[in-house]
Amino acid sequence: MSLEHEISDLWHRYQDGLTAADAGSRELETLDAFLAALEAGEHRAAEQVGPAEWEAVEWVKQGVLLNFGLRETRPRTYGGVDYYDVLPLRATDDLGERGTRNTPDGTVLRPGSYLGSDVIMMSPSFVNIGAHVGDDSLVDSNDVVGSCAQIGEGVKLGANTLIGGVLEPVEDTPVVVEDGVSLGAGCRVTSGFVVGENAVVAEDTLLTPRIPVYDLVEDEVHYGKLPPERRAFQRYVESSVSEAELIPGKAYKPAVVATSLERETLEATQREGALRE
Repeated sequence: MSLEHEISDLWHRYQDGLTAADAGSRELETLDAFLAALEAGEHRAAEQVGPAEWEAVEWVKQGVLLNFGLRETRPRTYGGVDYYDVLPLRATDDLGERGTRNTPDGTVLRPGSYLGSDVIMMSPSFVNIGAHVGDDSLVDSNDVVGSCAQIGEGVKLGANTLIGGVLEPVEDTPVVVEDGVSLGAGCRVTSGFVVGENAVVAEDTLLTPRIPVYDLVEDEVHYGKLPPERRAFQRYVESSVSEAELIPGKAYKPAVVATSLERETLEATQREGALRE
């Protein structure tokens, strides 16, 4: 039986009432094999179906949820600090052979997270279960990569950046940051938003499906995605909120403006390579 079928079968049993107290060695071995497959990059929580279009892989997200539902919470220790969780932290002995490094004093990887080759994780930073970080990417200080988030190759996450996680419902697509994207410091990407490849996003920009993206290149308004090859930044536009009853004068709402990617901007992002030489 394939790992997918084993997880799907376990999920149905869990829906029918299987609990952590009922789970035996066979069930836990399946969950351990599942986490190992994610850490090896053999499976991912989402797959690309078109330009800036992704779909969730439901059985993978089910497997992530099963690791919370079918394991007992127990005391653990990390860095001399006691904590309680259903899982220990991820082992990192596979990172060195990929040329990947996580700096000391605060980089945290949960089981089931994948880091590709030549990835740099600065401390403190956090990568959650089910997340996938592609080759040559940088996770900078104070960054959070949420559960099942998909980070492409050659991505730069600026310091203090939050990539949100999406676990439930299992059919919802996680946050996706495609290849070659550069996110400025303090950016927030949440709720299944897709950042198209080679986009450059200015500092402190909030990308979420509830905020419109005004694409000046194609003269369109997008929700839930930033098209590829765009330079994006936060702006405030006039809102339709009643100015008489709620807010005196004009009211404004957040929006994202996307323009063409200037050559100078591309060249600036390419300087990241100097850190790796």
